[in-house]
This record gives sequence, C-alpha cells and structure tokens, in this order.
Amino acid sequence: MAARPPLVALKDVRLQDGQRPLFDGVDMAIEPRTRAALVGRNGAGKSTLMKTVMGLIEPDAGDRSVQAGTRFAYVPQEPDIKGDTLLDYAASGDAERWTAESWLTTFGLDPNKPAVNLSGGETRRAALAKAFAEEPDLLLLDEPTNHLDILAIELLENELLSARFAVLVVSHDRAFLNRVTQSVHWLEGRKVRTLDKGFAAFDEWAAKVTEEEAESLRRLTKKIEAETYTFYRSITAQRTRNEGRARALMAMRADRAERMKDQPRELYLGVDSGATSGKLVADLKGVSKAFGERTIFKGLTTRVMRGDRLAIVGPNGAGKTTLVKVLLGELAPDEGTVRLGANLEPVYLDQSREGLKSDMTLWDALTPGGGDSILVRGHSKHVAAYAKDFLFQEAQLKQPISTLSGGERNRLLLARALAKPANMLVLDEPTNDLDMDTLDKLEELLESYDGTLILVSHDRDFVDRLATSTIAMNGRGQIVETPGGWTDFIRQNPGFLTPPPSGEGDRAQRGAGGETRAAAAPAPASPKKSAKLSFKDTHRLKELEGLLESLPAVIAKHDAALADPDLYSRDPKAFDRAMTAAAQAREQLESAELEWLELEEKKAALGA
Repeated sequence: MAARPPLVALKDVRLQDGQRPLFDGVDMAIEPRTRAALVGRNGAGKSTLMKTVMGLIEPDAGDRSVQAGTRFAYVPQEPDIKGDTLLDYAASGDAERWTAESWLTTFGLDPNKPAVNLSGGETRRAALAKAFAEEPDLLLLDEPTNHLDILAIELLENELLSARFAVLVVSHDRAFLNRVTQSVHWLEGRKVRTLDKGFAAFDEWAAKVTEEEAESLRRLTKKIEAETYTFYRSITAQRTRNEGRARALMAMRADRAERMKDQPRELYLGVDSGATSGKLVADLKGVSKAFGERTIFKGLTTRVMRGDRLAIVGPNGAGKTTLVKVLLGELAPDEGTVRLGANLEPVYLDQSREGLKSDMTLWDALTPGGGDSILVRGHSKHVAAYAKDFLFQEAQLKQPISTLSGGERNRLLLARALAKPANMLVLDEPTNDLDMDTLDKLEELLESYDGTLILVSHDRDFVDRLATSTIAMNGRGQIVETPGGWTDFIRQNPGFLTPPPSGEGDRAQRGAGGETRAAAAPAPASPKKSAKLSFKDTHRLKELEGLLESLPAVIAKHDAALADPDLYSRDPKAFDRAMTAAAQAREQLESAELEWLELEEKKAALGA
C-alpha cells in the first residue's frame, strides 16, 4: 500500500536558541490517523518543536509543508482556562457548543461550572475536552497525563485509540505511551530520529543507537589521534605544511567538539536515609476518617515496616493526601488507632509546589535561610555546585521560578527535598513533567534507598517498578491493600476503582477479587473457635506497650545529654555512660518492637 502523504512535514529545519541551535537538520513527518510520541530530555526543545510543527514558531532555516485545510488542536503543559464557564471556554475555538458540551461531559466535567478555581486535574480535562471538540486533523498533546488520575488517563487512552485524527504527544508516562503510540520521534543531540514502532520498542532501539554513536565517536577520536601524529611528524621531517591535510584535521576536531557538546549532562541524585528508624514505622488498626457526611476511608488495618515501599493510588479527590497525613500522625483518625514508630525523620515532596513563589529566584528557593551555601545531607555545598547536580545553569540561579519549565520546577523540588537526611520519603506525584532519563535516575535512587518510601502516584509504570505494596482508594469510602504494584492490584481487584452504574449506589462490599477492608456492612462471619492469648502473652504484650511508650523518651534524654559539646572534656565517664545507655535503649526498643509485632500477629491469628 502506498504511503499516505503527511499532514505536516519538516525538512532540514533549524531553529537558533542563543549562540547554538536548539535543533538543526530536523526531518519529521506526521501522517494522517497515526499516533506518534515525541520524546527527549527536559530542555531538548520538545515543546518548541511541537509549536514549530503547528506553525506557531517560524524556523530559522528549512521547510515546513502542510496539507491544505489541515486543522490543528493543541493542549499545552499548562493550559490557560478563560471564559465564564467551562462550556464558554471549550466552545471558544472552532467547536460547536453542543460538541463542546458533549466532550466536557465525557471528561467528567459540568459544562456550567465556572472556569475559575479549578484543580490541576479539572484544568487538564477541560483543555482536552476543548481540543477533542474542535475535531482536528492533528492533535498535539504536551504532557497530557499530568494531574490526571488513573481513571482519567485510561479514558484518554481509550478516546485516542478510537480517534480518527492524528496525534503527536509529548509524555513521560511509559504505560500511556506503550498503549497509544505507533511510532516514536526522538529529539536528541539537536536532531530527530524516528522509530516506526510503538514506544514499547523504544528503549532497546535507543540503547542500540546510543551505542552506535558512542562507537562512532570513539573511532573519530582514534582517527584524530593517528592523523595528528602523522601530520606533525610530516612537518618535522619535511619542514612543509600540507594545507589540505591541516584543514581535514581541523574539521575532524571541530566535528568531535560539536559531538561532545551534544553529550547530555549527568543528573546527580543522592539521598541520605539519616538515623535508622525503628523496625515499625506505622501500625494502623481499624482506622476510619470522614469529613462531614463523606467517608474518606473506613476500617483500614495495615502495618508499615522500615524499608517498605508503599504506593497509594486512586482517583483525584479520593483522599490520598488525607491518608498520608493520618499515616504521618499529622491528622487524627475518627476511629481506630495509629501507632508511629520511633525516630522517624520524614521528608515530604508536595506536588502542589507550595513554598515555591513565582517571583522567588532559584537561588532563594535553595537557600531559604540566605547565604551562598546549602547543607546537603550534612555537608555544606555551594548553591551553584548543588544546582549543577540537578542540571541547572549558573545563569538560572538569579532568574525567577516563573521562568522555569515544569520539569525544571520538579527538579528544584527534588533538590530541596533530597538535601535533607530522611529515613522516610513521602513523594506526592514526583513524576510530573520529568523526562524519562530523570525518571530512570530517580527510580535507581529509590530502589537503593534503605529508608521507607510512601509514594502517591498516577504513573502506573513507576508504581509497578517501585512498590512492594499498594493501597487503593476508590473515593467511595472503600480502601484495599494488595502486595506488589499497580498490575498486581488490578489483577487481584478488577473493577475496584470503576464507578458503579448510576443509581446503584455505593456498595459496602465488592465481589470476588474486589474485597476491601473498608466494607461498611460485612456479612456475618461464621463462628470461630474460642481462642485467646495466654495469660503470660497478654501480660507481656502490656509490658511491651509500656516500653514502646517510655523508651523513646529515655533515648531522647540520653541524646540531649550527648548534645552538650563540652560533656566529654568535662566528664569523659559521664559521656561514655550516656553513649552506652543510649545504644542499649535503642537495641531494647527495636527488640521490643519485634516482639510486640509477633504477639500482635499471634493475637490476630487467634481472633482474640
């Protein structure tokens, strides 16, 4: 079958950005009804290239050709919603009002809702509804899954798969790209390489291309070395200069210098897990939380141990942040008990980006206390050097945060969070706006992190790679925990997150595979044989509970004494006694935690 003429084609396109071109010699074509990914590092120029494809930016050189009558729709990274209502906004382009209303409803929005004070997810869905309603020939999407919950992402996937238009999408979401794309355009080293397969084949192909180019650079380096030796040896011997050979050598050196400039800079991520926390991090029994008439979750019983990687998933507004606050002891439950372990040092990365003011400079954000250095995991480091680890240029340090891209702002949040020692990391949507290379680095860091990780994310691939257990909330008060990541959860709980048919109401329990600890009205259990802890075990459990309450205060007392910088010189024996007593108390606390957990498990197994 003959190839279809492209909707848009770029030929040898060049765009200058400062002294060096942002991209140079770009060839790219988008055919009708094809779904293509555009991938590359943060700062490579993906968003700029999309605008060039649309004709919003004129290239400095090269040709852009467009089929006559081609209609475009574009959803940027940060949509600007204007109008009195969402319907006014969605119909403000080329869409009919009834079509705009239909798509707003499809994406779960009230067309008459005022177009102000929208959440990130509502903003994204409104922009998508507007774009779909315009019935384009080519839809361009820049990070469309940012701020969408998993149900909305799956809805978008299904709509794209059934769409009759072409799609060019920039995204970091591997699961999304794996499902919807048929080809990949890779912007790397100022050029675009195209893979005529879906994103699932990208990693293997990109690794092969990278190795081939590294080998080509090695061969060029060897050739330069050999030619340099021959050239200067010839000059010495003959006292004459071969100008043609000199020009060839200079050209090879210039070629190598340009290739070296295009080598990507390395992102340096590190984390200090700080002081070791207790074996037990959090123990929740029968915990429920409601706000007014709305139940957030009910009857949650779970235990988080040191080193666990717990993912929390669910629709936007289901109460994931509320659960995190209960887990951290920041919010008291309405029912049940929450026991927190000893010596917890949590660091919270909040994707609402609170604390980052648009007029604040990058320097100010990294040094809130002022000065030119930052304490990085216990060691002082100049702010410029630390910013460089996160791929920021020195010239950016005095620029306002409003000038940073979404990926740069997220890297700034990571830089602030990872500077502090933490034996518990709480990451709320850490993948938003990050490129895949940064995501891979972050995954490597978290895989080797020996503290406890609580991850709130809609990125299914990220959860699959990291989580040892997953807690899902469906927004109807139900909550369920499954060992493993997202795929394990879906396999064991099909339909748990799917809203019930209209009029059916919230069910207290789900069918096979969808059982939840949060069932509001569980079926009567069959009578159990009477079994209880022995008197000895019951007495020991009470003793251990007393120790778990008292030992942290004992440890704190000894640590306070050791904090006196003059104690050792003033009274070495007192210093040694305090050191020994603190170590013994910590060992006793960990031993008590383990024994308490064993007796609690025994008690639960007996139904006592």
